[in-house]
Amino acid sequence: MIDIDKRIIEFINKHHVLTLTTSNNNIPYAANCFYVYSEECNMLIFTTDHKTKHAQDAINQTLVAGSIVLETNVIGKIQGIQFQGKMYEPKDVLLKQVKARYLKRFPVAMLMKTNLWVVELSFLKFTDNRLGFGKKLIWGKEASDNRN
Repeated sequence: MIDIDKRIIEFINKHHVLTLTTSNNNIPYAANCFYVYSEECNMLIFTTDHKTKHAQDAINQTLVAGSIVLETNVIGKIQGIQFQGKMYEPKDVLLKQVKARYLKRFPVAMLMKTNLWVVELSFLKFTDNRLGFGKKLIWGKEASDNRN
């Protein structure tokens, strides 16, 4: 079991749109995707066509970053996740597992052809101003890097 602060997991599960950033040949790109989180695998699961720019970028450079945010004008309520991880298409048993999870959250996806992808998370930074201005909770394989 991965030891991630429950407040981070609750925030990720409360939302459903992420901003994904990819890069290819030092040219960055950002895309928004509907997602579901797998706590068991510590992965963000989403669907995108192979022809999209972010999918093509990830085929060449699997390391990605992104964010999940609460949109608010109230400074004391600002919350958001910044993440890093490895993006790839799941196969075999993992594909069956993440597909079931994705379709449970987005059953309408059963009606269309889906190409599922995952981001295997390696770093999470949760900013939560409800805990104090600029308060950050950090999890990751390199959490001691002090990424602010």
